[in-house]
Amino acid sequence: MCYRGQKLREHLHFDGPHIGREDKMNPETSSKQHERRWLILAMVGVAQLMVVLDATIVNIALPSAQRALGFSNDSRQWVVTAYALAFGSLLLIGGRIGDYFGRKRALLVGLVGFALASAMAGLAQGFDVLVAARALQGAFGALLAPSALSILTTTFTNPEERGRAFGIYGAIAGGGGAIGLLLGGVLTEYVNWRSTLFVNLVFALPAAAAALVLLVNERPAIRPKLDLPGAATVTMGLFALVYGFSNAETHGWGAPLTVGSLAVSATLLATFVLLQSRGRHPLLPLRVVLDRDRGGSYLAMLVSGTGVFGVFLFLTYYLQRTLGFSPVETGLAFLPMMATIVTSATLMSTRILPRTGPRPLIPTGMALASVSMMLLTRVGLHTSYATHVLPALLMMGVGLGMVFAPAMATATGDVRPEDAGVASALVNTMQQVGGSIGVALLSTLSATAATGFVASHGGPTPSTLAAAAVHGYTTAFWWAAGIFLLGALLTSVLLRSGAQEHDPAPAPALAH
Repeated sequence: MCYRGQKLREHLHFDGPHIGREDKMNPETSSKQHERRWLILAMVGVAQLMVVLDATIVNIALPSAQRALGFSNDSRQWVVTAYALAFGSLLLIGGRIGDYFGRKRALLVGLVGFALASAMAGLAQGFDVLVAARALQGAFGALLAPSALSILTTTFTNPEERGRAFGIYGAIAGGGGAIGLLLGGVLTEYVNWRSTLFVNLVFALPAAAAALVLLVNERPAIRPKLDLPGAATVTMGLFALVYGFSNAETHGWGAPLTVGSLAVSATLLATFVLLQSRGRHPLLPLRVVLDRDRGGSYLAMLVSGTGVFGVFLFLTYYLQRTLGFSPVETGLAFLPMMATIVTSATLMSTRILPRTGPRPLIPTGMALASVSMMLLTRVGLHTSYATHVLPALLMMGVGLGMVFAPAMATATGDVRPEDAGVASALVNTMQQVGGSIGVALLSTLSATAATGFVASHGGPTPSTLAAAAVHGYTTAFWWAAGIFLLGALLTSVLLRSGAQEHDPAPAPALAH
């Protein structure tokens, strides 16, 4: 614990070996940044909320967009996949760009670019333009998301305030998808599908204006060369990985394109690790991931991303197709989970994490999420939301709050200032890749189970098809429960217990 305390003191005060490698603010500028820290948190929270909810807000609007633009069912997935591919594959290079050119500048470019891409998508008169605009949204999101988190990391240095800030940020990351479902339902039902894209301007432009006023762009005094071979291999490797899982969802795991994409991804990512271990200026220094606490936290984000996207996807289907909820009612149904995530994440980060470390929290949160998925396996054709869905959502919210905020705080804590951007990017990368894995894997398992149910129950009658759909959902919930349980076991082995030691007087905050 003393070693960890010393590491934290170095991180907070930027002393020792870090001096000379990170840019410096004059005392007056540093004081102003410190005074603005809660306004900075609000701005960063708005930016993160936009990125997270955009992964789900368009889903509810897809049927309306399909009718308006006339694209096929086979093409429909690309409206979602284009965003995921660009976002997931460019996150690491986006984080390093923020470290290299300054995080304020990266955040501003990301926010303004995201707004313009959203406007382009909302104005699209054809499928090709819509998909291209969604890919641009993902690319600019990959620039702004790690910049936002690294700004938060370097702005809040007081341990208690840092815990509160990460509690709020973790709640947004965990519950933003639910907000996206609600907002998407409201806008689609009462305005039109294009409004689910135009709404991003309401988030992005005010956040950009606030960033322009609140932040000071500070670049490192000594900037290492960009790792172009590393950037190329990891970007193509992550692209192939997300594409492979997306293709598996629609064409199956045995499809040549699926197998080929995943094989190429494995080769490229292995090459990337080799390059990072030997390069003088690596894109992702291996010291960032080889620390047990950070490694366990990244794993937690991967596993929780895999499971939580399954909750949103299959529970949305169940509520709308089986229980007959409207899009707005479906969004409202997820709000209790959002409320418990906010409460749990804030409490864990401010009260418990500083005393216990991440090990007691993250595995316990995973275990609670696993139990909540088991509770969801009880749903049927005629069960009610209040008795069979709501209790599971409340437990899930508590569990995810125990995972997201502590994992984000631990993954970006004790990291060298010049690595803050790429460490933050890896948090988002793990969540995005986890979501891609979860949607593809659980969709395949659900569809296979539903098909087998129909075949073993006398063929596709209306009642059999309805029961088969629910059987598919519960199969996915069982697998998600197993994924969370595996995550609980692995993180309990990797993470360390014990409170970190902190200096009583925090260093002045730096923001980039």
